[in-house]
Amino acid sequence: MTRPMRSVLTTPNEPTRDFRGTAVRLLKRLTPQRGLTLTVLSLGAVGVAIGVIGPRILGHATDLLFNGVIGRQLPAGITKEQAIEAARARGDTTFADLLSGMNVVPGRGVDFDAVGRTLLLALGLYLVAALLVWIQARLLNVAVQRTMVSLRADVEAKVHRLPLSYFDTRQRGEVLSRVTNDVDNVQSSLSMTISQLLTSILTIVAVLVMMLTISPLLTLITVVVVPLSLFATRVIARRSQRLFVAQWRNTGRLNAHIEETYSGFTVVKTFGHRALAEERFRDLNDDVYQAGFGAQFLSGLVAPVTGFIGNISYVAVAVVGGLQVATGQITLGSIQAFIQYVRQFNQPLTQVASMYNTMQSGIASAERVFDLLDADEETPDPTGPTDGRRGAGRVEFDHIEFAYRPGTPVISDLSLVAEPGSTVAIVGPTGAGKTTLVNLLMRFYEVDSGRILLDGVDIASLSRRDLRSRIGMVLQDTWLFGGTIYDNIAYGKPDCTPDEVVAAARAAHVDRFVHTLPDGYDTVVNDDGGNISAGEKQLITIARAVLAQPDLLILDEATSSVDTRTELLIQQAMAELRRDRTSFIIAHRLSTIRDADQILVMEAGQIVERGTHAELLERHGEYWAMTRA
Repeated sequence: MTRPMRSVLTTPNEPTRDFRGTAVRLLKRLTPQRGLTLTVLSLGAVGVAIGVIGPRILGHATDLLFNGVIGRQLPAGITKEQAIEAARARGDTTFADLLSGMNVVPGRGVDFDAVGRTLLLALGLYLVAALLVWIQARLLNVAVQRTMVSLRADVEAKVHRLPLSYFDTRQRGEVLSRVTNDVDNVQSSLSMTISQLLTSILTIVAVLVMMLTISPLLTLITVVVVPLSLFATRVIARRSQRLFVAQWRNTGRLNAHIEETYSGFTVVKTFGHRALAEERFRDLNDDVYQAGFGAQFLSGLVAPVTGFIGNISYVAVAVVGGLQVATGQITLGSIQAFIQYVRQFNQPLTQVASMYNTMQSGIASAERVFDLLDADEETPDPTGPTDGRRGAGRVEFDHIEFAYRPGTPVISDLSLVAEPGSTVAIVGPTGAGKTTLVNLLMRFYEVDSGRILLDGVDIASLSRRDLRSRIGMVLQDTWLFGGTIYDNIAYGKPDCTPDEVVAAARAAHVDRFVHTLPDGYDTVVNDDGGNISAGEKQLITIARAVLAQPDLLILDEATSSVDTRTELLIQQAMAELRRDRTSFIIAHRLSTIRDADQILVMEAGQIVERGTHAELLERHGEYWAMTRA
């Protein structure tokens, strides 16, 4: 039964939509750190330039040693030209050609002082180059970390600007994976690749220049295999790139399943779905494994393939260079330096190729993060000044039309008025649109047509912050964060005093059970409130709303999780809280709404009945049928 599901989840053939565009966009985020970036580039260029001079200096030291060894074997008192002519006269043309390419003085041995000075110069240059590269790495790390701080801040701010519909249509674990795993992967990939990439490119350019100064022919032999390396890298990368995209997409799905399973762990255990949950986990985990293994395996082929191709040029340079030394076209020290340059030239190519898998992984994650940043946001709040004055709390729904999906209306031509200080109860079957009305009043969603007026002002002209600051809301699904009971209540009014918190707790009957806990108000609750009962969690959320002292009050099945005795206490507290305050109550328990000023019966997004409890009973309509059920 799980196999068809896996075929939907695994789509490894889907590549990144715009690899180059995503990479450029990621690099552009370094723009605010342009000062550090320019310093890094300068230090890198100077460090690499000094570093590549080293082999040339060491080659000069080799020439000094070799010249001394050969010069000591020649008779003193003659010139180099005479030694060459003597060698040719005795038929030793190879030795004569060798001497012609050397700076040798017959009879003079090795100048160890000159050799020592040359080696000390090389050592000093290597130390300076290492210091500059270390400083460059430090500054680059600062630039990358600052960039990632900015990216995380942008992602956090974006999450708060996204409409509720974004989260309603996506699993929370998937969104969390983008915010955490993908951002972390972008950071590690950027830190690893940008430093190596910068150093490698500078090294390739500098080494290429040095090789040209020694031998254009050998340089041509070295460079001619580069297109072959690039072709091999491209062929492998095109296949691994798709798997990296699938790896991080499947990782998000796996995290979504884990978050969903652990959040509802009690339900999973209760209904005996442990085996199904584990099977589902194995399927998703296998998807991650297959994509990750394929991506790493294919991208891991890049380094050995490019290394093998580079060794071909290395062998060719060694053979041709040896012949040139023997014929006097180049000195031994120069060919030694050139061979070192070949290694230095191939090494960054191999490094760039080997880190291509990291780069692809980072770009795949960056694309997912940018998708989040590019998602449609809530409609912007008004830019002009808002009236901070609070009115009486009159609410009017004026011919409201709304649909979550086009063509499937949820609210149809709905109109109602809630007078200041009145209590409006909304009842009806599941899916009738009761909670949707609340979502529209809170501007979690925007109406398709019509208006919602608060004290005669269209709420669309108010900022969401101003609107929601006037509304207190208690939901059927309670939410507590990891912290003390005191902190969870005080969440409703950040600048409250301890006395206000205790007063709100007493009004909501939280105080009566808090004193039975070992730490009282300092009792720490879990983020899911698992160490207190569902009814006690509901009481804490009600106390939070009491503390906020809003103009409007919304109770969405606020007493659904409490026992009958507690419900009576809550009703008393709510009656006091609703006094002189416009209130909306969504309820299935009709006993909680008997004293409402107006009861609305909804069905299929329309109000089919309205009136007081007594008036609706007299009509013997939908409400009367609900009381008889």
